[in-house]
Amino acid sequence: MTIGVPKEVKRHEYRVGMTPHDAKSYVSHGHRVIVEQNAGIGSGYPDDEYRAMGAELVETAARVFADADMIVKVKEPLPDEFDLLRPGQILYTYLHLAANVPLAKHLMERKISSIAYETIELPDRSLPCLTPMSEIAGRLSVQEGAKYLEKEFGGRGILLGGVPGVPRGVVAIIGGGVVGTNACKIAVGIGANVTILDVNPRRLAYLDDIFGSSITTLYATEANLEYVLKEADIVIGAVLIPGESTPRLITREHLKLMKPGAVLVDVAIDQGGIAETSRPTTHDEPIYIVDDVVHYCVANMPGAVARSSTIALTSVTLPYGQMIAGSGLNDAMRASEPLRRGLNTHDGACVHEAVARSCGLPYTQFVP
Repeated sequence: MTIGVPKEVKRHEYRVGMTPHDAKSYVSHGHRVIVEQNAGIGSGYPDDEYRAMGAELVETAARVFADADMIVKVKEPLPDEFDLLRPGQILYTYLHLAANVPLAKHLMERKISSIAYETIELPDRSLPCLTPMSEIAGRLSVQEGAKYLEKEFGGRGILLGGVPGVPRGVVAIIGGGVVGTNACKIAVGIGANVTILDVNPRRLAYLDDIFGSSITTLYATEANLEYVLKEADIVIGAVLIPGESTPRLITREHLKLMKPGAVLVDVAIDQGGIAETSRPTTHDEPIYIVDDVVHYCVANMPGAVARSSTIALTSVTLPYGQMIAGSGLNDAMRASEPLRRGLNTHDGACVHEAVARSCGLPYTQFVP
């Protein structure tokens, strides 16, 4: 199989879908790897490293898309890339189609077999190809929130960890999954006063066991949500429903409860965001202010730490990519239930039930 790696075109996206050592692994199994020039520069991988590992370098993304049987990316295709996709091609990347209906429809129209990293799901319901980026985004969320609490950016001017004789900052985390847990680790480490909300009592019990008296755990009821919004200096949106749009738990009315200069870090923005007032931002313009609340809604947060993110991501995406390349799409889907759950569109149909429901599209069961 010919595997293509284009350079990411999303603004301030520095990650790459394949490291030079990944390319070597594909080549050693008899596959051809073509990489767009400078695709790995942002992650610290020059073209010569790919060449040394047996990959071919080409000048344009158009050439990559034209020659490849499978495209390996990090982020979803942008409109400029739509027409580069060929009917019958395999696309292996993050997609987040629940928040991008036009892309879902285009993939169906072009009869693309699209496999989304974020919907590959193990029997225990964990998401192996999403977890490393969720870990990074969770840790970054507190780091970025603390930065934009500074007065210069419109924040409250609060030091999260406080100093002797001064109250510590308050962090409220909505969602106790991978993002929320990692945000909790950093917030506790900084010394903030941390409360985490979740709908799952078992998850709250787990977090209570792990963090003990360092945090407060609360059930995610409307009353508790309003309570933490009133108290928090930073609110972190960390809710995920695999394949579906994030529920809008924070309304415009809720913003009136928050302190002027409080910061909302919406890590769920890839799936539509946890707040009614959330909209995607970029690393060069990461924030905006609504009703005196600073919104940080960067849709590719891990791209800011591209080297770490690329290594973490490709270590988990490579085995599934090799399975597809080695066996072909249908045989790989027969052999791997997690990979089959990752398939979002195929042969003109939406084959992921949650994605179809969120996008308002007809669902067709995939039969390999």
